[in-house]
Formats: sequence, C-alpha cells, structure tokens
Amino acid sequence: MARDVNEIIKSLPAARRRKIEKRAATLAAEELTLQELRRARDMTQVSLAKSLGIAQEQVSKIEKRTDMHISTLRRSVEAMGGKLLLIAEFPDRAPVALSGIAAIGPMPSLPAGDRVSRK
Repeated sequence: MARDVNEIIKSLPAARRRKIEKRAATLAAEELTLQELRRARDMTQVSLAKSLGIAQEQVSKIEKRTDMHISTLRRSVEAMGGKLLLIAEFPDRAPVALSGIAAIGPMPSLPAGDRVSRK
C-alpha cells in the first residue's frame, strides 16, 4: 500500500523532521514571484512604474503575467536595483550561464565552484 509523504515525514525522528522543515523553508524563500520580489525590495507598484517610466497599471499587468519577454523581466529586476542572470542547470554538468540573452555585455561570473569553461 502506498504511503504519502506526510506519513513518511511523521515517522522520522524529530531532529530529522526539523532539518527537513528548515530546508523546505529555505527553498521556499528562494523562489519569489515578481510581485513578492518587488515587495521584498520595499517598493510599491507606483515607485517601480516611475523607475521603469511606465504607468502603475502596466506594472500590475506585468506582475500577473505567467510568460513575458526576458527583456521585460530584466528591466523590472534592474529597476529594483538587481541584475538578472540566466543559468541553465543540467544533471550531468556544472551550471552554465547563458550570455547574449538577458545580459548586456560579457558572460556574468558564477559563484566559486559553479564556474564553467567556455569551449
């Protein structure tokens, strides 16, 4: 008979459950919607719109999109003071930074240990 994940987790020792819960919280914190990212940066739609030179209603529409141009995402992140990097991950190799798509200029540096050579 199949067991669901909650049953499996309940059967683990308390210390292991806490470790799993802590890791799950960390992973959840690393993924934000564009709206959550704007709020985490303490910006309103109005202030972001002003930075982008667009109307607040357009920011609202951008935040509701599930599919957008990379250039739109890049401009939004930059208007919040950030930098957009696109990284492709594969199970059999180190992450690869994609250049010429979202960044203007040379390929961005990856954190130590994630560097890949260009061949």
